[in-house]
Parts: sequence; C-alpha cells; structure tokens
Amino acid sequence: MSSYDKYQTPLSTRYASQQMMTIFSARERASTWRQLWVWLAEAEKELGLPIPDEALEQMRAHVTVTDKAFDVAREYEAKFRHDVMAHVHAYGEDAPAAAGHIHLGATSCYVTDNADLIFQQKALDLILPKLAKVIKNLHGFALQYKDMPTLGFTHYQPAQLITVGKRAAQWIQELMMDLQDIETVRERLQFRGAQGTTGSQATFLELFDGDADKIVKLNEILCKKAGFPSTYPISTQTYTRKVDLRVANAVCALGATAQRICGDIRHLANLKMMEEPFSKTQIGSSAMAYKRNPMMSERITALGRKLARLPADFTATFENQWFERTLDDSAIRRMDIPEMFLLADSILLALDNVTDGLVIYPNVIRARLNQELPFMATESILMKLAAHGVSRQDAHEEIRVLSHQASDVVKNQGGANDLLERVKKTEFFKPVWGEIDSLVDPKLFIGNCPKIVEDYCNGEVAQALAKYKSSLDKASTAQLSI
Repeated sequence: MSSYDKYQTPLSTRYASQQMMTIFSARERASTWRQLWVWLAEAEKELGLPIPDEALEQMRAHVTVTDKAFDVAREYEAKFRHDVMAHVHAYGEDAPAAAGHIHLGATSCYVTDNADLIFQQKALDLILPKLAKVIKNLHGFALQYKDMPTLGFTHYQPAQLITVGKRAAQWIQELMMDLQDIETVRERLQFRGAQGTTGSQATFLELFDGDADKIVKLNEILCKKAGFPSTYPISTQTYTRKVDLRVANAVCALGATAQRICGDIRHLANLKMMEEPFSKTQIGSSAMAYKRNPMMSERITALGRKLARLPADFTATFENQWFERTLDDSAIRRMDIPEMFLLADSILLALDNVTDGLVIYPNVIRARLNQELPFMATESILMKLAAHGVSRQDAHEEIRVLSHQASDVVKNQGGANDLLERVKKTEFFKPVWGEIDSLVDPKLFIGNCPKIVEDYCNGEVAQALAKYKSSLDKASTAQLSI
C-alpha cells in the first residue's frame, strides 16, 4: 500500500524539520529502548551482577533497530499484546547471549519513561536555538528601525506614535519570556532511572542483596550515561506526569506568542505598512493574481492555535493518574508529546522565515501618520497659544470645531486630513501660524522609543543571545550558502 493511501500528519509531511521528526520516529524510540537496556546491563555488571561480556558486546552491536527487527517485534506484539516485551524478545534474537539479561530488574516504564525524557531533552535542545534565531532576527530589525515613527494602536484605533522598532521590541520581549521559561524546564529536567514497578526499588534491592547504596550508584551511572543531572527523588511506576505538564506549559505558550505576533503582522499587511517575505514566483491567490496574502503568518497562527491549547490535554492526563499509575496516559502521550514539539518546531521554522525578511513601506507609514498627526498636534497648538496669552478654553473650542470639520472631510468625503490648513486660515490661530509646521514632525511624538529599544536590545536581549552564539553563527553561515 502506498503512503498516499494512509493518513499522515501534516506536521511531518509539510511543516516540521527532519531533525525533530527523527527524534520522535519509531526507529529512534525502539533504538533508545535498546540503548537504555545496554546502559542498565553495563551499570549492573559494574555493580557486581554476573552479566557476560559477550552479552554486552552483542547488545551494543545491535542497538539500532533494523527493519527486520521491527518485523520480529511486530510478530511478538501480536502474540503478547505488549510492545515492550515484544521488543525485549526481538532484541534477544539479535543478541542471543544477552537474552536472559535484557531488562533485568526493570519495569516497562524503565524504557518508555526514560526514553520520553531523553526525547524531550533532545527536542528542547533543538527548539531553543531556533527560538533564539527568531529573537536575533527581530533584534536586528528593532535596532534598524528604532527611530522610525509609526502609528501606535489602542483598541485598533490610532493612538500616540511609537516606532517600528519599538513594536518589534515588544514582540521580542514576549519571545524572551518563552525562551526563559523553556530554558528553565530544560535545566530542571531529570531522569526516572531504575526505580522498580512502583517506585519502591524493591527488585533492585533484591538484585543487590539488600545493598541500597548500590541502587543509588546504579542511578548515578544511568544519569551520567544518559546526560541527566539526577533522577526525580520520588517515582511511582512512572515519573510524575506533572513533568510533562510543566514542559507543556513552557513550550505551548510559544503558540500564543506566535499568534499574537503574527496577528500584528497580518493587520499591518492589510494596512500595507509591513509584509512578510514574498518570493518572486510566489502565488498569493489562485483567482486574484494581484494578492500578496500573509500566508506564512496565517500558517503560524493556525499552528500556534493548536499548540497553545495542548496543555489542557497534559493537565487532564496528570489529573487522572491514580495512585502509582494508570495506563490511560499511554495512548494520549504517544500523540501529545511528539505533536507538541513538532508544532513548536514548525512554528519556529516559519517564524524564522517571516522575521528574517520583514518588509516595511515607509511611504505608506508616513502617509498614515499624516492622516493622524494633525489631530495629535492639537495639544501642542493649545500650549503654544497659551504661551501667547490666549485662553486655553477658548483655544480648545476653536480646535474642537475645526477638528470635527476635518474629520468630516476624512470620514464622509474620503479626503485628506486638512486640519492644519484650516488652522493656518483661521485668524484666531495667527499668533502661532509660523510654528504650525514644526509641530507635526513625527519624531516629536515618539517619546523615548529609540532609547527603550537600544537599552533592551543591547542589554537583556544581547546577553540572552550570547549563550547561543555558536548555533546562531552556524545558522547565519547556512543561510548564506543557500
């Protein structure tokens, strides 16, 4: 049967990277189980159990699961209806000298749970540099446009001016929060190790003739081999599913951030002030050839919507773990953990593309400023008149009348904002006629935006990115070679 006759997730066929797909592939999973069995046998031998060298040699030689081994495991699973035991027997066929030593003292969760922790560790290590790359893109963009005035919006209505760079700095700050949260869960990730069927370590205590110190040493060896600092102090049959929820809360928040950023970009595209990259041969619409739809930002929004809502699944799975373990976590975690990371990976790949080539249209930005600046300058006009001894209240009424007349031209007649021309023709404002044009320089209205951007980007952001310098340099080199 062709792959075209089976459902395949779009995450693997369209959006995610091969690196992330490999982490959660069937071969990686089964081979990691075998590696865990090798580590366990090596550690047990080191601590005095009689495991032959030949057994270890055969186990090491067959860590990578072949297609044939998968077929053998499938036959065993049909017989046993137990996937871990199916792979134990398949491994025993590949390494017959080790058949009686594989999985010694362990429960199924020794391989399934520890493997899941290894996969999450690898996946976190894969997405963190990608997130840093997106931040770096926006870091450069924010500094480049730190002093370019643009309309601020509150309630999606024109408000006080900010700068193009200041808005990008807000996006950076939200991504920085995601970076910090994901770094934290990565640093705090621990191993389950070898803990027995209910976390009592009873089987290992028996194997080591009651020597509890050897169990401590066993887990220290396993942690070192797997690259974890330590094991969780308390285990049941599984590591607590609170761990998955903790990771999900950090990783999935990226989905909300991505939606928020791309929502801004999509609105700005509608206003023709900013666009995502658009290739020369790209088709925006199958019917309307002139269109330049923000397709990538819309894709990110869709993927982000899915990712941001996954913590509800992890919450329910954690809530419903009774006592020392129930199996209702198994099927959903097989989907949710890979999907979480494939979604995050897909979003970051697309965000990198968008933020590495944002296009702005200064003339459109200035034209929209010109529509709103006359209204924003009215307060300055009032202050100038007061300095000439004119009553503030009288001036306010004069400005109010002219402002409504100008608004009528803009809203009902579709014309340009002519408020300043009206002010220049009204005798009441004669004392400040010579100052009117100087009052509508956009840079007078951006406040401290350039310094805010510089201080943030050259301080906290630069410090955070310094940790990823090596991977960011590699990413830049790779881009240049394309």
